[in-house]
Amino acid sequence: LAMGAIASGGVRILNETVVTSLRIPPATIEEVTAHEEAELARRERQYRDARPWPNLHGRTVMLVDDGLATGATMHAAAIAVRRQEPARLIVAAPVAALETCNALRAVVDEIVCAITPERFHAVGLWYDDFEQTTDDEVRELLARAGQAMQPGTIVK
Repeated sequence: LAMGAIASGGVRILNETVVTSLRIPPATIEEVTAHEEAELARRERQYRDARPWPNLHGRTVMLVDDGLATGATMHAAAIAVRRQEPARLIVAAPVAALETCNALRAVVDEIVCAITPERFHAVGLWYDDFEQTTDDEVRELLARAGQAMQPGTIVK
């Protein structure tokens, strides 16, 4: 259960219902935010290397997630991307809570959710293997994607 999410550019989304119902004090929110911002910065250094941020202005951008429960992370990502003024912003996920899909419609141009079950409990329930992706796996996948974007390259 997410109390919120952060994204690049200082974006922070709080789930006020969770914060209020669990009586999470502001000091705790600030402490967790600082910790997560440090982790975000670490991952950006690890994954981007020296590559500059892509120019998203006027482009169609698709954000993809393995599933959307509360949607906090996707909401934060969508706001961060929206600030870069893409021509179109699309969100896609194979499974999501229906109310989450509906809420995200306010910040994206289109949302594609293959399955929106009536009783959505957790994203991981829809997968046989829901292990976290390691930093090494992310770097390898990004390198392969970069190779695939080179004209005439076939990546297996």
